Amino acid sequence: MKLVLASNNKGKLAELQALFAPLGVELVHQADLGIPEAPEPHRTFIENALAKARHASQVSGLPALADDAGLCVEAFGGLPGVDTAFYATQFGYEKGDDNNVRALLEQMQGITDRRAALVSTLVALRSADDPEPLVATGRAAGLITQERIGDQGFGFDPVLLLPPFGKTFAQLPAEVKNANSHRGKAAQQMLDLMRTRWFAQS
Repeated sequence: MKLVLASNNKGKLAELQALFAPLGVELVHQADLGIPEAPEPHRTFIENALAKARHASQVSGLPALADDAGLCVEAFGGLPGVDTAFYATQFGYEKGDDNNVRALLEQMQGITDRRAALVSTLVALRSADDPEPLVATGRAAGLITQERIGDQGFGFDPVLLLPPFGKTFAQLPAEVKNANSHRGKAAQQMLDLMRTRWFAQS
């Protein structure tokens, strides 16, 4: 089965391709099909993921998978949340992972409550008009470090310490990260949903 991935993030594509391979699902980048990014005007992950999936499915005619994810920092009331990708631009930096990390570390200076979570919501649709989208959410809670640690992964991986491992996501091998990350947890839920709802043997 071929699904269009409603994202232009190469890191997400690589992670999700590995996670969905067991189902025989092939993910195709929306950019490879000439599909522009959808607007994301909503304030929740689920609304944005649904909007992205419907847009990609409508333009491509294929089933679609969309992910909306972000960092929710307790000391900031859950922000940056859906604005995570543009976090650095609020502080005069250009958009990008490195600048996001830099801005976060600067804004967290002197803050003792370091609790935060990476959250991922996945939405899958059989068609743009699917009235029953599959929805899965994953959450990886941890603590924001004082500095970058590790050189694997992308996004906020170098600054989110996972207490059970005593390491950041950027220090973990890919297979360990995928099993414990917000996106990995959401993908496992989505795989189970797809198996029972879309691929169930009659």
